[in-house]
Amino acid sequence: MQAYPIHFESDSEAISDSQLDALLDQFMAAKAQSVQRVLLLPPDMTRVHSRAGYISAYLYHALKDRATVHFLPALGTHVPMSDRQIDRMFGEGIPRELFFAHDWRNDVKVFGQISGERMLELSEGKLDYTMDVAANKLLDEGGYDLIVSIGQVVPHEVIGMANYTKNILVGTGGPDTINKSHFLGAVYGMERIMGRVDSPVRRALNEGFHRYLSHLPIEFILTVLDGTGDDLALKGVYCGSGDETYAAAARQSQKLNLNLLDKPINKAVVYLDPEEFKTTWLGNKAVYRTRMAMADEGELVILAPALEGFGEDQEIDALIRKFGYRTTSETLEAVKRHPELAANLSAAAHLIHGSSDGRFAIRYCPGPGVTREEIESVGFQHDSFEEAVSKYDPAKLEDGWNSMPDGEQVFYVSNPALGLWSVREKFREES
Repeated sequence: MQAYPIHFESDSEAISDSQLDALLDQFMAAKAQSVQRVLLLPPDMTRVHSRAGYISAYLYHALKDRATVHFLPALGTHVPMSDRQIDRMFGEGIPRELFFAHDWRNDVKVFGQISGERMLELSEGKLDYTMDVAANKLLDEGGYDLIVSIGQVVPHEVIGMANYTKNILVGTGGPDTINKSHFLGAVYGMERIMGRVDSPVRRALNEGFHRYLSHLPIEFILTVLDGTGDDLALKGVYCGSGDETYAAAARQSQKLNLNLLDKPINKAVVYLDPEEFKTTWLGNKAVYRTRMAMADEGELVILAPALEGFGEDQEIDALIRKFGYRTTSETLEAVKRHPELAANLSAAAHLIHGSSDGRFAIRYCPGPGVTREEIESVGFQHDSFEEAVSKYDPAKLEDGWNSMPDGEQVFYVSNPALGLWSVREKFREES
């Protein structure tokens, strides 16, 4: 039996379900032999490909006859999962009363703070506010003797590489932590952060977690997937509670999920799966994850058939509609001048992330859920989904470079959540 922590990765074949089951059995032998109350923290539907649903369901069925097992999806600011999404991600038959919906505005407990002096250091002198270290109160008050945070490590626009302590302090965090961590990343510079194992945001969250939440029985199960083939392949499973588990997963994700190109993209087409992407709050991964690869004066076409709006709640949606996706300098100025935006810094960070800073055009192509006027009012160009797919049909495009019948070269991304695309030299310069 492999010693704990468990770090298992494959350089060639995908990790099979039977291999994954054996690794989870090892995890339970090491950490779940005598537990009575277990809280699982998987991602929501926006990480449906992470294998976290399979892992969570496996742990539930293995433990349910000897322990109480609850699910608290790490929603962050996202809307709660629907019954249909729960069935798709975790399988049918798990009682709905075992699922709790995280309310990021009301359900949190503040465990401590990152000082203003430390935030000033992390932000290179740009920010001097304190930041709460907070998480859902169930983690501390639910009487759990095992809490398992489950999810995928992949390049991320706010923190560099997703998951680990972010799944706790943002995924089950509150307004102050979410707002200020996101804004820290935005003012530091997204392109200095994306795809990096270490970043100011990562340091802030790790430091806060280790200082204030180390007394909680939290373990992590992290996955790494390879999306370069025809199917997503599970290539890494990392179980542990320390920084070395995250770092090992992040290094493998860098190898598999960083797509470094030799030339910039003049025309990119990105498809947003209707099951995952219904708002620009989520759908702008199409912008975040490709912007380092986009050529100046290029065009990013986003196929968004299920787009319904901008924010994941009414307050954030209203802020996006009011301020729009402008340049970084315009958004920072708006924060100074408008208290409602200053009170929602994660929204301000999102507006910065979703802008091209005027460097390339962003053309959203929604279905009937959002009008041309709405799209153009927030600073994007518009085309209808039907018109766009008549030229750029996802069924006919392959991930990567495509030559169109008229000779146009198009770079296609079928799911922007699965990686990061950059011109090779740009990523090297910013490392």
